[in-house]
Amino acid sequence: MGMAGADIDVVLKGGSSGRVAWITVQNPARLNILDSNGFDALSEAFESLSKDDDLRLAVLTGDGDKAFIGGADIREMVTLDPALARTFITRLCRTTTSIRALPVPVIARIDGYTLGAGLEIAVCCDLRAASDRSTFGMPEVRVGIPSVIEAVLLPRLIGWGRTCELALTGETVSAEEALEWGLIERLTTVETLDSTIERWIDAVLRSGPRAIRLQKSLMKTWELEPIDKSIRASIETFANAFDSDEPSRLMQTFMDRRRR
Repeated sequence: MGMAGADIDVVLKGGSSGRVAWITVQNPARLNILDSNGFDALSEAFESLSKDDDLRLAVLTGDGDKAFIGGADIREMVTLDPALARTFITRLCRTTTSIRALPVPVIARIDGYTLGAGLEIAVCCDLRAASDRSTFGMPEVRVGIPSVIEAVLLPRLIGWGRTCELALTGETVSAEEALEWGLIERLTTVETLDSTIERWIDAVLRSGPRAIRLQKSLMKTWELEPIDKSIRASIETFANAFDSDEPSRLMQTFMDRRRR
């Protein structure tokens, strides 16, 4: 999918356990920065993947060894007026919504700068693993704009105080601090980043495909609804799991292994 600035490369890797999508933002000369066309291309990639019933999970990463996604294109933002700004940020919102709406897990493979819109995209993913040379930040206030859209997820991940530290100062944090804060789930060396991602992929592929989709859908309900409604939804989802033979097959396989 071509665009001015960045390309979005989608590779589907398949096997008997189902397909895994690798989505790569390709603009390494400019830290994988995305402009409006890049937002649209990334949205279209995820929207297309959401229709793939055989998809098991997706991995989102940036090309090269400098950045995951270094942010939104300031060369475009400097030209905005209020009407164009609304359109610009709405296109980014479509991107983050499409990532969160993918019915299977999305893993962020982070190696390098993850700033502004890049951090918003990262927190839309379900799991985040980062190399120890990665850097995280929300520097928007330093260029005269607030952090918006999926920045609203930050207090749930890292608490209000640390969200304030990121959004009100524009300071960056190291990968070690990001792990301590809960902004990422795994911190690795550059050399072991891919093996960490592969362990997550293997774990998802060993699980029930329908169960994984039901689990992700239910967790989105937990995010949005109060506890009592979330519990009721959990009961319904548990019952719905038995609409297929997946539980009986996987439980029988588990019991057969235990007997050996």
